[in-house]
Amino acid sequence: MGEELVRIRVIPRARKDEVAGERAGRLLVRTTAAPVDGSANDAVRQLLATHFGVPRSAVELVAGHRSRDKTVAIRR
Repeated sequence: MGEELVRIRVIPRARKDEVAGERAGRLLVRTTAAPVDGSANDAVRQLLATHFGVPRSAVELVAGHRSRDKTVAIRR
């Protein structure tokens, strides 16, 4: 069991929710959620949990709460 830091780039208000490869050294995450009241952050946590096969509670937003560039911790 360990913790992995993942740097991501979020594209809010996208056509669909997906992890779409890599851009500029960051994992590219698209979400249909708007960046209002933390709804995009919640959607990103759920999407990453599914992508990495961990529970949503194992995905923690570490930095970039109000930015498109974020760092998340994935606990396994």
